[in-house]
Amino acid sequence: MKSELIPPPLSGGTQPQPLKSKVSFQAIQAKKGSRIGIYGSAGIGKTTLAAAAKGKKVFFDLDGSLPVLKEQMAPDVLSQIAVVSATSWQEMLDSLNADGWDGVRSIIIDTLTKAEELCAAHTLKTVPNDKGRFVQRLEDFGFGKGYVYLFDCFLPLLQSLDNHCREGRNVILIMHDCTATVPNPAGDDYLRYEPRLSSPSSGKSSVRLRVREWLDHLLFIGYETTVDSDGKAKGGRRVITPIERPYCMAKSRLLQSESELNLNQNIINLLTN
Repeated sequence: MKSELIPPPLSGGTQPQPLKSKVSFQAIQAKKGSRIGIYGSAGIGKTTLAAAAKGKKVFFDLDGSLPVLKEQMAPDVLSQIAVVSATSWQEMLDSLNADGWDGVRSIIIDTLTKAEELCAAHTLKTVPNDKGRFVQRLEDFGFGKGYVYLFDCFLPLLQSLDNHCREGRNVILIMHDCTATVPNPAGDDYLRYEPRLSSPSSGKSSVRLRVREWLDHLLFIGYETTVDSDGKAKGGRRVITPIERPYCMAKSRLLQSESELNLNQNIINLLTN
């Protein structure tokens, strides 16, 4: 038999033990800025609701809503609004990462739907395909790669907004709505309202789902529908839905029931710091 050589033990007869790191604990941190999403159809009151937030507000007015709405705003609300003149994706990121945000209580992007369009344009301008060529549409990358690139390009925005939340500022994201088919393992698939952001059918690299996860509150504003004696549907009061329903995507860490928009402009101040 061939004997094996056994290395001699270190002096003292014991092997050195690696040093273990010690876990540290801390108390629950105080609440910082809130992350709020508002979506619904055009003209239903999304921007007006966001503008009701207390304190100084800075708008990324990408949809050009404020010049139209300012005549309807109270002077005390209007005096607390400032606008960032960003017209491209890179300008948005540069503005958010710049100094000068002291005293700002809320950052409002109106709309995130438009911001994602700017992100898509930036992606097409800066990311070549596998052959080193630039394409005209996300679909032209092939095999769903365009939406992966868009998703990766979009994430730095949420990271920048996270930094502002940690500094105590609220973030309010306004979005347009769309209808989407929801797979239902327990029965028939169904349609519901969701924020109008990209969301491939595979669910992977979905900006829509990532934004929903990131938000503390996702509020849907819609019209309460009633049926008259003739069986016809009629749209009534505007209602804020803060919880998941079969007809809409929503969530809230605080609110548990619907409320009327007209009587609850101050609901935005209930959710912000």
